[in-house]
Amino acid sequence: MVLATQKQKEEVKKWFSNLRNEICMSFEDIENNQSTGPYCDLPSGKFEITETKRDGGNGGGGLMSVMRGGRVFEKVGVNISTVNGRFDKNFKNRIPGTKKSSKFWASGISVVAHFQNPKIPSLHFNTRYIITSKEWFGGGMDVTPCIKDDKQKKYFHQELKKMCSNHNKNYYKLHKLNCDKYFFLPHRNEPRGDGGIFYDYLNSDWEKDFLYTKDVGEVFLKIAKNIIKKKMKQKWTKKDREK
Repeated sequence: MVLATQKQKEEVKKWFSNLRNEICMSFEDIENNQSTGPYCDLPSGKFEITETKRDGGNGGGGLMSVMRGGRVFEKVGVNISTVNGRFDKNFKNRIPGTKKSSKFWASGISVVAHFQNPKIPSLHFNTRYIITSKEWFGGGMDVTPCIKDDKQKKYFHQELKKMCSNHNKNYYKLHKLNCDKYFFLPHRNEPRGDGGIFYDYLNSDWEKDFLYTKDVGEVFLKIAKNIIKKKMKQKWTKKDREK
């Protein structure tokens, strides 16, 4: 099996970094354009950026970008990292391709967003690329509303299905089912929120898998901006927020 070249690794790392920049700029623009509601008099939120580094024989690091207490965002984190090293001996058996060696290389991005307005759902997204003696892409996104909105749910899944179907007619059905299973809430006997898509160990064709992973990131940002902008000026009550 031929693993990714150094050039391909750099492509992946650069893509996650560029996506991180695009998301942070978009979210700060949303903050700057919020002019109504109970938090509009607050200073517009800005990301605080912290560089992270790995130690203990492992290399690499990344950037943690966190915005707290803004006009729109209660708290949002946009984090990227590119790391390498060896998996702990107790953990490596859970990871494909580590039978002969625990060495790995990984790069990824993750986003978790919560909002001041309870009518805007919580948003979760991540994508990643991992190399051991094998290699694969993984990730996904989901939406968790506090207040039910069937139109929003329909829009969310229509956009996901359209994006997935551009790559493989089976991806939406498979990756939606993965998400429903992964985020199932046994105590409620239901999937979490409005669901979404989730995939892992994607290794069919490097270029195609990478393109799909990039499109997952792009459609997340498109969906996030549309949902936030549609709802951020909607009125809400203290009862809504308590719920």
